[in-house]
Amino acid sequence: MGLLKQCQELFKTSNLYEVIGVTKAASEAEVRRGYYKISLTVHPDRAPEDEQATVKFQALGKVYAVLSDKDQRAIYDEQGIIDEESDSLDQNRNWEEYWRTMFPKITLQDILDFEKSYKHTDEEKQDLKRVYEESQGDMNKIMESVLCATQEDEGRFRDILQSAIDAGELTAYKGFTHESATKKKSRKRKAQKEEKEAEQMQKEMGMTSESSLVSMIQRKQKSNQTEFNYLIANLEDKYCKKPPRASTAKKGKK
Repeated sequence: MGLLKQCQELFKTSNLYEVIGVTKAASEAEVRRGYYKISLTVHPDRAPEDEQATVKFQALGKVYAVLSDKDQRAIYDEQGIIDEESDSLDQNRNWEEYWRTMFPKITLQDILDFEKSYKHTDEEKQDLKRVYEESQGDMNKIMESVLCATQEDEGRFRDILQSAIDAGELTAYKGFTHESATKKKSRKRKAQKEEKEAEQMQKEMGMTSESSLVSMIQRKQKSNQTEFNYLIANLEDKYCKKPPRASTAKKGKK
């Protein structure tokens, strides 16, 4: 199956830019950042409940391989086609290894710095709006999907989304505008329980940071110590490296 058709089936769009959440005018760094963010949501180690996680992860790697290569990207932009026989789209390529060449291990301090530089920015706001539309206003999914989101952010997120709805920028999904009090209370209880567990983890790991990021990581990784360390090692895309350049595309093919 060709990459464009595969993207349509997996991500409901054959537009490579839409797959990673960027525009056609995106810079090289923005393309890399978009790939990073989306790949985190489908990485096989982080989405064990998604039966298609592995194939989605591999498809994302191919999408980035195309858009990160100037020649292939130019062909795709001009003709809407890609070179399926390019070495960079090799079916036997190790996409996990490819991913790690760009996102090396980092420190907890890097993660804390990222939280500070990300929250309350236009980038966070755009991510929030995108997740809102993708989840059709489901606050549970929104709070789970937006980077660095904690219970403390929910009120702020609601204000941002409601303002965008009032301005006609977002769809007024009933799941958001008429969310039941029971669902809100259930989400709050769950968050409070996980925050207590995170505090205990914080003590066990000897961390003194007051950052709520620890709670966020703990919640999203379901209290799993291995996953906690995994996310710390791979979250912050500011420290990523460019991947080794693949062979130049041979010719455009549908």
